[in-house]
Amino acid sequence: MRSMLRMGWLALLLAVGCAGRQGLETPDYEAVYDVPLEEMWPSVRQYFTDAHLPYREDRGSMVLETEWKQEFGGSKIAGYWHRYMVLGKRESPTKSKLWIIRITKSVNKTLSRPGKELDWGPSFARVPDAESGASDNLSPEDTADRLAFPVGENAFYMESGQGTRDLTMEWRVFRGIMPKLAKTQPVKTEQPVAKAPSTFTECGQSILGLKKQAKAGGVMLLGELHGTQEVPRFIAQSVCQLATSGMPVTVGLELPVENEERITHFLQSQGGEVDWLKLMEAPFWRSPYPDGRGSEAVANMLEQLRQLRAQGLDVAVFVYDHPKLSGQQREDALTGTVLAQVKAKPQRFHLVVSGNVHSRTAKGLPWDKQYKPMGYLLKDQLGDVTALDMAYDSGTAWICAANPRSNKLDCGVKEAKGKDNGDRFFMHTWSSTNREGYHGVFYVGHVSASEPAVLKGLGNPDAASAPGSTSGL
Repeated sequence: MRSMLRMGWLALLLAVGCAGRQGLETPDYEAVYDVPLEEMWPSVRQYFTDAHLPYREDRGSMVLETEWKQEFGGSKIAGYWHRYMVLGKRESPTKSKLWIIRITKSVNKTLSRPGKELDWGPSFARVPDAESGASDNLSPEDTADRLAFPVGENAFYMESGQGTRDLTMEWRVFRGIMPKLAKTQPVKTEQPVAKAPSTFTECGQSILGLKKQAKAGGVMLLGELHGTQEVPRFIAQSVCQLATSGMPVTVGLELPVENEERITHFLQSQGGEVDWLKLMEAPFWRSPYPDGRGSEAVANMLEQLRQLRAQGLDVAVFVYDHPKLSGQQREDALTGTVLAQVKAKPQRFHLVVSGNVHSRTAKGLPWDKQYKPMGYLLKDQLGDVTALDMAYDSGTAWICAANPRSNKLDCGVKEAKGKDNGDRFFMHTWSSTNREGYHGVFYVGHVSASEPAVLKGLGNPDAASAPGSTSGL
């Protein structure tokens, strides 16, 4: 007779709540099943089948590998895919566990690493080893594989991938299959049973620290450097991970308020060609000084948020910029619009993204000691405001900067200097605010410039890169 299941996992299910939702917090320890591996494994197979994640299995070894699944599946211009390697482990004769390895891949040829597209013609020559003098006996195909070696979760490289153990996914599977296994076990009292999700949503690698900072009723201000590919992806992944855990999320974007109706219509649409054309008709996307807020990555983020809503997840978006104003008048107007949105739906988590001057919660700027940024004004009127500044590894961004020769704004791809803190997205808060009033940072790894969406043909049905292609991010 198999041993009874420990009651601890039942308590965990009670804490998880609604069916099909991920817990807000993922334990940093392994999930252990109180059943033998052979009895647990059929439920693992069924979980991935029900989640519409096709897989190949090495029969007899308790190992399966899913097919590639696109992040925010079906995205018109996204460029990331994930697959899972699932390994059954025998903890003891009566206990078992899973290891799940997530592999991330990007197929953006335009951002391929220099030297990867080598000439594999008859002139291909093997390079002698620098130390031993021996010839490199790798074939051209082997060398190509070596050049495609994984370079990190957030890397924007052709055919890059990174294998990372995914505890979030391990616990997601555990919560999905343990109730079914429990039905075969003797339990003393009737317990609520959570169900596995009917549709699997790929939200990317878990953002470290996100779920500790996000709370219903809270307002988080993200101060960004406009014009990167990484920040819009960070936002989309954050919203996805929170919404699938059951938290209602509203995103505030620093886009002109005149676009509110147009963006709302797009988010409620089917995302077809006509819907994209209506979205991109706004003059905002064709600004003579595109500062990064009308980038391809921002357009892609709107598509990803639209997809989350289409799945029935509680995601909302509003815009709050008043570009016709400047200085303190603009800060006051930004504050008023955001404040009205937050007070109208105080039970939601509000994620408000802006340039990193607006999100400061400290008074004063180097050129104006009396300046009151939006973050400073919001802090005085709302009870729960957290401001995070952007941290990143060096790279590039699409930036508009003053040209000293012409006294005009010069917009384009420019170098962005940062500090390398690894490949994983994360949030981190300090014990106290810094002089700008930031409570901490959100880190997006190596940054890459994202060009204006119109330069990529978005909204133009005759363009080669129009929505529907996969040349994307």
